[in-house]
Amino acid sequence: MGIEGIGARVARKEDKRFLTGKGRYTDDMSVPGMKYAVFVRSPHAHAKITGIDLSAAKEMPGVIGVLTGKQLQEDGIGNLICGWMIHSKDGSPMKMGAWRPLAYDTVRYVGDAVAVVVADSVGEARDAAEQVVVDYDVLDAVVSATDALEAGAPQIHPEASGNLIFDWEIGDSTAADAAIARAAHVTEIEIHNNRLSPNPMEPRAALGIYDEAEDHYTCYTTSQNPHVARLVMSAFYNVAPENKLRVIAPDVGGGFGSKIYIYPEEIVCLWASKKTGVPVKWTSDRTEAFLTDAHGRDHVSKVKMAFDADNKVIGLKVDTIANLGAYMSLFSSAVPTYLYATLLSGQYAIPAIHCNVRTVYTNTAPVDAYRGAGRPEATYLLERTMETAARELGVSPAELRKQNFIRSFPYQTPVIMNYDAGDYEASLVAAMQAADWDGFAARKTEAKTRGKLRGIGMSCYIEACGIAPSQAVGSLGAGVGLWESAEVRVNAVGTIEVLTGSHSHGQGHETTFAQLVADRLGVPIANVNIVHGDTDKVQMGMGTYGSRSGAVGMSAIVKALDKVEAKAKKIAAHLMEADEADIQIENGELVVAGTDKKLPWFQVALAAYTAHNLPSGMEPGLKESAFYDPSNFTFPAGCYIAEVEVDPETGKTEICQFVAADDFGNIINPMIVEGQVHGGIAQGVGQALLEGVIYDENGQLLTASYMDYAMPRADDLPSFSVSHQNTPCPGNPLGIKGCGEAGAIGSPPALINAITDAIGNNALTMPATPEKVWSLANA
Repeated sequence: MGIEGIGARVARKEDKRFLTGKGRYTDDMSVPGMKYAVFVRSPHAHAKITGIDLSAAKEMPGVIGVLTGKQLQEDGIGNLICGWMIHSKDGSPMKMGAWRPLAYDTVRYVGDAVAVVVADSVGEARDAAEQVVVDYDVLDAVVSATDALEAGAPQIHPEASGNLIFDWEIGDSTAADAAIARAAHVTEIEIHNNRLSPNPMEPRAALGIYDEAEDHYTCYTTSQNPHVARLVMSAFYNVAPENKLRVIAPDVGGGFGSKIYIYPEEIVCLWASKKTGVPVKWTSDRTEAFLTDAHGRDHVSKVKMAFDADNKVIGLKVDTIANLGAYMSLFSSAVPTYLYATLLSGQYAIPAIHCNVRTVYTNTAPVDAYRGAGRPEATYLLERTMETAARELGVSPAELRKQNFIRSFPYQTPVIMNYDAGDYEASLVAAMQAADWDGFAARKTEAKTRGKLRGIGMSCYIEACGIAPSQAVGSLGAGVGLWESAEVRVNAVGTIEVLTGSHSHGQGHETTFAQLVADRLGVPIANVNIVHGDTDKVQMGMGTYGSRSGAVGMSAIVKALDKVEAKAKKIAAHLMEADEADIQIENGELVVAGTDKKLPWFQVALAAYTAHNLPSGMEPGLKESAFYDPSNFTFPAGCYIAEVEVDPETGKTEICQFVAADDFGNIINPMIVEGQVHGGIAQGVGQALLEGVIYDENGQLLTASYMDYAMPRADDLPSFSVSHQNTPCPGNPLGIKGCGEAGAIGSPPALINAITDAIGNNALTMPATPEKVWSLANA
């Protein structure tokens, strides 16, 4: 459409309020009579609760109420659930242990909530919480997934013998074993994917409001999918009937997956509001966030990759143990199964693949999706293995990848996925050119003269986005459909409101969604308003995660726009006495092709609402809705190259350059896409070099502040070279694949491959701290 439509680098509309401090987040919400909640949390990783004394806390100044899990259970509030059923390979269902919003018999990780204090101020609530006396019978704890499977390990849930949640497999074990047996070369490697804390800029928060007169509940929350929150809290947790519960997710300051789920705090704030008769707000502090936000990753895998005499991959066998923490979070079971193992073909034509996954309870915070959710784990495993194989075979890592790329589409992998389109070599070639791959040897030699070790590494990733057709995911165990909804309302003066079930928490939907409408109808984006995040305004939606907002959310908008455009053309044709087939929309006007007849958009909109002269039988108004259910996943892919220098005296790694060549299909706003890639790479750098959640042997969290949990800073990051190749997705009307997670998926293996190349030692695990790098460089 020109400077504001599809493909334009439009500045984000929403940034004005964010940059001027005018954003409205959950903690900004204030209602008359509002009080504040502070949770009493377990200091032990595993213990029986033998008694709770609330008497002193209830007498503290400003206290409105002190509530426990016993009361919550007596009021019929249900346990938290996992919403994706996985069956073990023997056919038995996963072993889901009880997760109570407030524990009353057993605590299973440090931070498990046991009581809540409601008071006039946060300070008074905190003081009173310190007066709650909880008697514990401390039990042994286990924090490592491999240790939790050992005989005699502490038993965390009675439902899960030996702490095993499920033992699942995918692929053909016999074929993979046969390929390994006949291989000319087999690369074997153990892969550790480190546990991460999500660390969104805005901590989680909840405000529960019970209206006794209407018997109605309102929950403000930091959620990526408020409709799912309402559904689950009504249907499974018995907080309130769905028609009596409104969930609002206003501005949300980042999520990265950690705000998909329903946590105990939302449930308790709503229940406590009814119990105490006052609105109840809770806002996490940063230590609570480290303790209780769902963590990500934490896999240990053993890999065998088999090659024939021509260096073609003929088989892959993977055994993975995944740590799910103390409880099963909402989508935790899907992450190490259908979001991970189904991507183990990567960009490569591998005829035989088998993966076995065992998921395990430990006395740690629950683990669920974190930016990429299974796809980073699969890519890291594959790309570290492929790089290691190239070194063992004595061939170029680029050439080994090229030799094994999938070349023909659609391509059916041995692990469910059917790739619809792609050109993997195009991204690899673009990345190699941007990185001056051929000039690396000279740079390495020059670095050596300065006493530095220089290395280069690449990573070729693929991910599955859009999260698939509802029927398909339902057959795989998902408890919900994964469609999306949209409603396009054209007002009488021609301005437009788009109601979407997608939710923005930093992705720029208010801009890109408006660009789509502007491109289609020829109106300025200033005349387009995007409405989301309120279950009373948007009928139903599935939220934002898995890079689905463009491919699924915008496709729903396209379907609604199709209906709006069709009706507008009928009205225009009637008013101008023309054939409907001759009506075109150009620059905000409806014109009769080949003539000078035209009507401005607002005039057609006004005619729809005055209804003085509409075609016979047509209803007044110009408002349409649609649901879109994807026909397949989308498959963004790309190639990342990192070049590093290591100081062998200190072990410090400097990223000299980082190149990203991505294929996201068609792009709505290149500037926003580049920002998404930059942010993803920054998080990938964090995982590769700095970040890692650490518990001691007693289950105490040692990384509960930014003094102990290292986050990437500006001087840890280079300027990124970002480019885009384009094979449009054939599975949705816009040809979009998705971009939000790519940077976090492709960057960690590229960086670790580069560092191990520099130091000549392949035994490096993430995070590649200076101490680790120094030890291996000098081994």
